[in-house]
Parts: sequence; C-alpha cells; structure tokens
Amino acid sequence: MIDTNVIIAALKSRLGASNKLLTLIGMKKFELNISTALLLEYEDVIKRLMKNFAINQVDTFLDYICLESRHINISYLWRPVLKDPNDELVLELAVAAKADYIITYNKKDFFGVEKFGIKTLSPKEFLQLIGEIK
Repeated sequence: MIDTNVIIAALKSRLGASNKLLTLIGMKKFELNISTALLLEYEDVIKRLMKNFAINQVDTFLDYICLESRHINISYLWRPVLKDPNDELVLELAVAAKADYIITYNKKDFFGVEKFGIKTLSPKEFLQLIGEIK
C-alpha cells in the first residue's frame, strides 16, 4: 500500500526514495494494491496540490497505477480505527488485500495497524527491505 503523501512527494521531486519507489511500479519488485476509494483520493489530492501537471498527465499517471495494480474490492469497513478518515481507507485496503506494509511518511498516523499484521515503513525503509537501496 502506498499512502497518498508518498505519491505527492514522488511527483514533487525526482530525487528521493518516494520517486524511486514509483519508478519500480510495474517491475514486479512488489505488488501494488488499489481500491476505488484510494484511487479517487490520489486523483483529488494530485489535482488539488500539483497544479503544474496538466489534467491529462494526472489521468495518464492514474491509468498507469490502475494498470499495474491489483484491484481490491472492500466489502468490510474497519472504521474507526485511526484518527484520520483518509488514512482509514488506506488501512481498509491494506486489510482487504492482506498487505504486509503501508508505505507512508506519516507512520504515527497508522498507530495500531500492527494488530492487523501490517507494518508501516517509510519509502526508504521499504526500498532497503526489497534490496533496492542500502
């Protein structure tokens, strides 16, 4: 699971772990999961914050995310577990997908997800885990 803040960081700069992570999508280094709710959040936040991207660029990026992701239907809501409702949709997807990790810069926002068998990692920690950086 990739939290929205990692997507935004990657789109803001070609440097850093978040951008490196996005370049690995489609390379079979990890499985990316997506739900309709998370995709809509990505779209909303990108279009609101990233004014330097044309609408068609954002749509092309989101189409690529859809193409390279495993689509998960969420049939059970775990709310409320976390403080932020936007983080809840990430957790619900992670649980439904049986994901091992949520990749985020805001690990404290996901306090308690370990009871679902999920760990939170920063992009750098995840890249180290999969052997992409030291």
